[in-house]
Amino acid sequence: MMEPDENGGHPMTEQATTTTGNRIEAIFAGLRERGERGLMPFVCGGHPQADSLRTLLPALERGGASIVEVGFPFSDPIADGPVIAAAMHESLGRGVTPGGVLSDIKAVRDQVQLGIVSMVTVSIVHRLGGPAGFASAAREAGVDGCIFPDVSFEEAEPYVSAAREAGLTASLLVSPSTPVDRARAIAAECSGFVYVLARSGITGERSDAPDVERRVEELRGVTDLPLAVGFGVSQADHVRAVVRHADAAIVGTALVRRLTECEPGDAAATAEAFCSELTAGLKID
Repeated sequence: MMEPDENGGHPMTEQATTTTGNRIEAIFAGLRERGERGLMPFVCGGHPQADSLRTLLPALERGGASIVEVGFPFSDPIADGPVIAAAMHESLGRGVTPGGVLSDIKAVRDQVQLGIVSMVTVSIVHRLGGPAGFASAAREAGVDGCIFPDVSFEEAEPYVSAAREAGLTASLLVSPSTPVDRARAIAAECSGFVYVLARSGITGERSDAPDVERRVEELRGVTDLPLAVGFGVSQADHVRAVVRHADAAIVGTALVRRLTECEPGDAAATAEAFCSELTAGLKID
């Protein structure tokens, strides 16, 4: 994944409108109403087996996930660490395609209530018909929202507009070094939630919990959207440290590594067990 461009400014825009009936927005609204926080695991389409999504999505819901990010395999991941990059390369080696990932999502959409967000590079978006074509295909498959990790803020408008018109949320990234005024403008283009990077650099597991209190407090001052925090969140204590302040914790590398290392046929059970372990961190004082 790629952090937003930090150079230059952008005029402040009006807060993005909601997308009527969108599952992501409904999930976050429900969490806020109940005073709860969400867990958002990340998995790579086609990993650890070509059709693993069909069992992983129900398993993650059983484990307590509110929303799942599905990464579309790409040959040159922008800021993903070696674990996720290797998973994507393995998926591509199995012949997994963007259309195949959407087909797997569609096959189980009726079996799960959790939200599904596509993490997709803009090159794949254009392979599937550009912003409008991809948004339409994603909606048809049952996707609820999109993250475009490698689009700069200045170039994001066609992507977020196409998503919104298709009834999908669109989330952009805010890095630790993004100035507050720029973060305000980025958040105004988002819908559903804002993706907040807990750390700079590439994705990967860390031993220390991220310190996000000050950053989340700053962002609360510029947007009413839910804030989902990822990068280096890899255990229940990290989840707890994040959701004391943010609305959701995103866990990627730690789950993908476990799926890589598990025995064939054990992926769903592994995902459910780890997700259940992480949900202990959602219980805050």
